[in-house]
Amino acid sequence: MTHAIAESHHHGKIDIPALIKAQDHFFATGVTRSPQYRRNMLIKLSEVIRNHEQEIVAALYSDFKKPEFETATSELSVVYFDLKVAIKNVKKWSRKRRVMTPLFSQPGRSFILPEPKGRALIIAPWNYPFQLVMGPLVSAIAAGCCVVAKPSEFAPATGAIIEKILSAVFPRDYVAVVHGGVPETTALMTHEWGHVFFTGSTVVGKIIMGAAAKTLSPVTLELGGKNPAIIDDSASVFDTAQRLVWGKFFNGSQTCIAPDYLLVPEAMKAELVPAIKQAITESYGHDPEQSSDFARMISDRHFDRLVKMLEGANVLAGGKHNKSTRYLAPTVVDGIGLDHPLMQEEIFGPILPILTYKTLDEALAIVNNRAKPLALYVFSRDKSVTQRIINSVQFGGGCVNTTLMHFINHNLPFGGIGGSGVGSSHGKFGFDAFTHFKSVVVSPSWADMLLKYPPYGATGAIMRQLTRLMMRLPG
Repeated sequence: MTHAIAESHHHGKIDIPALIKAQDHFFATGVTRSPQYRRNMLIKLSEVIRNHEQEIVAALYSDFKKPEFETATSELSVVYFDLKVAIKNVKKWSRKRRVMTPLFSQPGRSFILPEPKGRALIIAPWNYPFQLVMGPLVSAIAAGCCVVAKPSEFAPATGAIIEKILSAVFPRDYVAVVHGGVPETTALMTHEWGHVFFTGSTVVGKIIMGAAAKTLSPVTLELGGKNPAIIDDSASVFDTAQRLVWGKFFNGSQTCIAPDYLLVPEAMKAELVPAIKQAITESYGHDPEQSSDFARMISDRHFDRLVKMLEGANVLAGGKHNKSTRYLAPTVVDGIGLDHPLMQEEIFGPILPILTYKTLDEALAIVNNRAKPLALYVFSRDKSVTQRIINSVQFGGGCVNTTLMHFINHNLPFGGIGGSGVGSSHGKFGFDAFTHFKSVVVSPSWADMLLKYPPYGATGAIMRQLTRLMMRLPG
């Protein structure tokens, strides 16, 4: 990226066509095709992030009072692990892979050549504003792409430190940051991309996918949905309450894989609700507003939306709110039907509805009559019940007897299904998202299978018999 492009950004609107032209030119030099070059840049990125850790913590606290512990665990440590895995494996992932060549292609050799898709666009949300820029970016750099990163406009302090870090590591025609909101995102999406990686709501995901379709740009969409937690009567009440409260209210409940509602056996509710209240108190004190471990809502609009959603619900715990600080207490509610707003859209805030069920079939029907969730959680000590639930529901990923933990295992693909997402990320899966796997067959010039050339004559019958022989199926 030229200095003129960078200066135009600092003085106002960035010249997006000029930025894209500069990145295309840089990519065409071929320098990013070297796995060693990519590895060196990832090492440098790791070092610069480490040098700016306190600024990252301060930025996230400035944006929505995210606790330092939660920044360390859900932002920094996740990115460091992304970097560690990529640095260790980028050469192996990028290696040409020999595959078997069938008889009809003999003599010859076949191989798969991983190559970068080109120029990538990363559009990040505000709830994990550092990690959800840097995680996909690590995958894109490991794959050899140039990158335009669009941080969330709702987390401006974090966006500023992201730009500071990336500009210290990468030439701007290799990795650039574009700030702004809907107009800037719309302008970016009018261009063709090697890959678009979007994290956000299902509503906006549909808009991104529609815009990408116009240029045939491939997409990864990390979206959301109403994530159920199904509790079986064999579950430990104390452990279940503690783990649900942690997973639900972490990051101020602004987590795409947070439990969105509970399905509890009727007879168990009277015991579970006090345990959840106790877990909230043990985690955040008798007045969570005074706790330094509980984040705030990101914006006034988000705060107002959540408060309005409480209308018509029976508040069992919490409910206190303060608009001046965008504080909404960890809240537990019941007394709502399936048509209540809390059950019609993703909550994405510290409100936990509790619904009861008589039979497991009833609970599964409630889940399966809604859009496919990004995450599902099962709390049970009965393996047959656990297996039945997992096999009966389509969902992106999930956990048994805990919450959120599948996200941090980079050996697992992270992604949704249906309305909760398209594609997956993390580790090798993230590298694959930004990579085109080019297939090549090499035939020698000194030999060929002459039977494939016309005029065919009697060779048609020979080839038909040979095909039947080759394609004979077992069983």
